[in-house]
Amino acid sequence: MFSELWTSLSPFMKVIWSITLIASLIFIIQTVMTFIGADTGGDLDVDAAFDTDVNIADVDGTVGAGGVNLYTFRNFVNFFLGFGWTAVLLSGSIASRGLLLLISVLVGIAFVAMVMYLFKWLYSMQQTGNINVYKTAVGCTGTVYLNIPAERSGEGKVQITIQGAVREYNALTEGDALPTGTPIKVVEVVNPSTLLVEPLNSLII
Repeated sequence: MFSELWTSLSPFMKVIWSITLIASLIFIIQTVMTFIGADTGGDLDVDAAFDTDVNIADVDGTVGAGGVNLYTFRNFVNFFLGFGWTAVLLSGSIASRGLLLLISVLVGIAFVAMVMYLFKWLYSMQQTGNINVYKTAVGCTGTVYLNIPAERSGEGKVQITIQGAVREYNALTEGDALPTGTPIKVVEVVNPSTLLVEPLNSLII
């Protein structure tokens, strides 16, 4: 029966359905991994991984705010999820493919914005919990999670151990760029969600 339904679709709708089903499958996998604390990325870690995100091996683009990067694999999935299901659901009522694609793109963008806002809110709730970052973060060590551009030219992300828990923060560095995996130490708290760090080996004489 499925093969009959599939063959009855136009090439255009086959592409739309393929995008939608793949995005939906990845979204389900991400969601399950998030709630079991094993997310491979995501824009935000809600103490183990809500995030944002690729940070699912993030396709890092350091555009973002408040702990949420824009150019992440999770956001691409969210976009195609909103785009695909909008195109599928409206394909029978909108005859113009151009208009259908335009509406689907706008819904996809809106869905990404909504999810990013949610993650940003969750992130801010996490950071304003029991930890006073100004008192406890300086001196903590960890690793770079997303590349940190050189000389404060942009933000990356780090994961540090603070009060026995692994936390994720935005991060700047004053020296050379720090690639993912670099051991770091916190030298200053810029704001509640952003730290100034330096490579840990730079402290070794």
